[in-house]
Amino acid sequence: MSKLNLFFLSFLDVIFFVVCVTFKILIYGRHMETGYIKTSSLFIPAIAPVIIAVSLSLVLKVKTRSRILYIFNIVISSFIVSDIIYFRYFKDIISLPVLISGFQLGAVKSSVSSLIDLKDFLYFADIVLIIPFINRYVRNIKYNFDLNYKIPIAVLLLFMGITLDFKSFYGLSKEQPRLLSTMYNKVYITRKLGILNYHCLDIYNSISANITKLTPVSREKLEDINAFMDNNKSDNKKLKGYAKGKNLIMIQVEALQEFVIDASINGQEITPNLNRWMKRSEYFDNFYYQVAAGGTSDAEFMTNNSMYPASAGAVYFLYSGNEFNAMPENFKNNGYSTAAFHGFRENFWNRDIMYKKFGFDNFYGEKSYKKDESIGLGLSDRSFLEQSLTKLNNMKQPYYAFLITLTSHYPYDAVDKYGDFDVGDLNGTLLGNYLKAIHYTDEQLGMFLDSLDKNGTLENSVVMLYGDHYAIPKDKEQQLFKFLDMSSASDVDWEKLQKVPLLVHFPDESVKGVNDTYGGEMDIYPTVCNLFDLPGKNMFGKDLFNPKNQRVIFRNGSFIDENYYYSAQDDVYYSVRTRKKLPENSSLKKEKDSTLDQLGYSDYILRHDAIDKLNK
Repeated sequence: MSKLNLFFLSFLDVIFFVVCVTFKILIYGRHMETGYIKTSSLFIPAIAPVIIAVSLSLVLKVKTRSRILYIFNIVISSFIVSDIIYFRYFKDIISLPVLISGFQLGAVKSSVSSLIDLKDFLYFADIVLIIPFINRYVRNIKYNFDLNYKIPIAVLLLFMGITLDFKSFYGLSKEQPRLLSTMYNKVYITRKLGILNYHCLDIYNSISANITKLTPVSREKLEDINAFMDNNKSDNKKLKGYAKGKNLIMIQVEALQEFVIDASINGQEITPNLNRWMKRSEYFDNFYYQVAAGGTSDAEFMTNNSMYPASAGAVYFLYSGNEFNAMPENFKNNGYSTAAFHGFRENFWNRDIMYKKFGFDNFYGEKSYKKDESIGLGLSDRSFLEQSLTKLNNMKQPYYAFLITLTSHYPYDAVDKYGDFDVGDLNGTLLGNYLKAIHYTDEQLGMFLDSLDKNGTLENSVVMLYGDHYAIPKDKEQQLFKFLDMSSASDVDWEKLQKVPLLVHFPDESVKGVNDTYGGEMDIYPTVCNLFDLPGKNMFGKDLFNPKNQRVIFRNGSFIDENYYYSAQDDVYYSVRTRKKLPENSSLKKEKDSTLDQLGYSDYILRHDAIDKLNK
């Protein structure tokens, strides 16, 4: 046997590792790609870190090397499958802070299992069917090349891998200078650098962020943030103090999206009660959820603090030791009693700790309710709202009550308990099940609001009701398009489908109508401060009745207003009116830079627990 053939056979495990892992990363890259990045550009960032890993293994003994590469293959394939499953619902990539709080998924196993596709496990096929036999064959070859041969090859491969990787990192740093350090757009990083480089970068930045927490707060940075906060304040003229002294009943509805409002199926209204109350309220029809990895907890955090979610993971876990200028504390300082209501475990999402931090006097969680009817994850919305009504009646007025519903939680699989709402051809689909779930929740909300009306509570109360986040993940978009009679949708159309309802009901229905102002969950707290004449400071949102600008910013760096939509995941600008792409100009770049500044300011406050240091 020639030395060349012997060399090839001796390193068969290495060759198959490079081929199989690179192939899997490229397939994964195509899965994440949406048509804005050429396939050829995915190859170098995919193979470069693989070459680096291989170069480091070449100097090891054959048996050790094959085992190390086998373990690498398992780890990389696990990351790929986990990322795909996570992306399927959250439209984002897993990060280390997400994994830290990942135990929360244990309570929503049905939600996770419904996202798994058996085809995902084809990524492990080579690990089970091919690689073990190749490794066994390589180990049986008695010839072992001298280090004098292996070291030069290893050094050459290491240099080549680092050079190729440097080119990818450098190119992305030039294209988007702040992206590599802030990680605000994890999907775009993964598309441009590949999954291995992304996860290495994520680990590095996570460690770096924890070290940064220990560094002193920059006075210059605080001055920049203060200057932004001062400039961001709305000129509160309209409805200033209009609800002063009234109760506030805030209802956050699980997975309530705007497309179901005023919509019908088979001649039946999907949300007849919300449709009815919408006409009796101020209804915001351009209102967006702004959540990130924290899901429902992010919505709660934004609503009560007017700060952005964490760049990765959930604020409720990562920053539970921080101080906040939260809405409940603000109300309490002005003579209100405050309480939060949710029919699920008190420690889920760390609520039992965070609600105290926010200043709630009481938190009525699972243990405060009689669990007489369970649907889906826990206590049914019917029982939850009925029992909450009794608790509300016993609260000292004026009060701020914050209620979070549960039954319409993904994956909407309790179809036998939602009633007999007919969804026709959508029966058995995710969208069909969702329509049944949200129709059920609508019925319970209708009875709850009607009860508040009949017992006279609404005569002295403002009710704010909104959806926390999306219901239909992107991989089920075709079901949604079919329901809405859309053959396809542009990126702008899809973003507009991410709206959630917001209605504000005033005593005597003195203010009502459709309000076209663009807003999001960040804007609820400043709006409340204006209506109830509360002191408002250190908030990133705007008063929806006195908007200074109408830009809605999302955690990944995207933004939308009445004129433009910027998709950070693709780095593309669009006209909202024409849906067509636009070239970047100085005005759009200024908006983009301002967006990143705001996200960076919010991150800085969280990481340094700096809310109390502002204005000092």
